[in-house]
Amino acid sequence: MRVFTLTAESATLAFGAALAALAQPGAVFALAGPLGAGKTCLARGLIDALQPETTEEIVSPTFTLVQTYPTAKGTVWHFDLYRLKQPQDAIELGLEDALGGDISVIEWPERLERWLPTNRIDVMLEQAGSGRRASVTGHGSFADVVRRWQPSLPEESVA
Repeated sequence: MRVFTLTAESATLAFGAALAALAQPGAVFALAGPLGAGKTCLARGLIDALQPETTEEIVSPTFTLVQTYPTAKGTVWHFDLYRLKQPQDAIELGLEDALGGDISVIEWPERLERWLPTNRIDVMLEQAGSGRRASVTGHGSFADVVRRWQPSLPEESVA
């Protein structure tokens, strides 16, 4: 597990952008944490970094539950499962398609239960004083990838 202290919202965006270096076809970013911890902010930074030439606004899929974004590395599926009634409902949202080789960013991943893939990158966000703490853990094929990851972050954004 790697732990980072993020000092402001801009640091959460920058951290998301740094995570984009780990994005590859089949990557799953599981973003966990309480309401208001910064999951959508982090997702916005990650997705924006993967499509730098577009001005498309990255919005929380709280009501639609899923949004897709074309990028040079493949389609990014952004899921917000907060309102998911039961884990198998994620199949109707296109989860199997997303996990079939695209990049997935999943908020509230614990709601998937047994459908959460083994090969993934977990990011736990928590309030930490006036900022946030981000814990990153790679599982399965992403364990070594996360261990070797050297994020490039603005010095003032990470404590």
